[in-house]
Amino acid sequence: MEKLDIVKETRDAYAYLKRRSSKLVHFSFQSKGESIPVYLNSELYNWTIENLVKNGIDAMKGKGHVSIEIIPVGKNVQILVSDTGSGIPRRDYNNIFNPGVTSKKRGWGLGLSLVKRIVEEYHKGKIKVLSSSKEGTIMQITLKVAE
Repeated sequence: MEKLDIVKETRDAYAYLKRRSSKLVHFSFQSKGESIPVYLNSELYNWTIENLVKNGIDAMKGKGHVSIEIIPVGKNVQILVSDTGSGIPRRDYNNIFNPGVTSKKRGWGLGLSLVKRIVEEYHKGKIKVLSSSKEGTIMQITLKVAE
């Protein structure tokens, strides 16, 4: 774990995904702070952002809008990953983080369970489905700001 700028780390991960994605996927990035220090494992955090964005792109069937917003809230920072995909049923909000749970035809259903472990066990943060409907989903990561 290193003291790193969450805005820069998120922007870099997002820019990498944007370059590698279809032109049918529109990306936007916004931060309500210029530089926000947190303790991070950069590689694990970047993989977490990649997994959430790729899940969103899959839910949109490769066409739509993905956005990330970073919001400082007191001693925490929230990272919101939004997509315009088909949504997650409310009854599945907690189940999607369990190993083996997937709505995809291929895959093992391990991505979100690993994301949860990386965020909550390794980084001592929180992750949840903030909202979801047929218009899209917002995933929220909350991490502590470094002193």
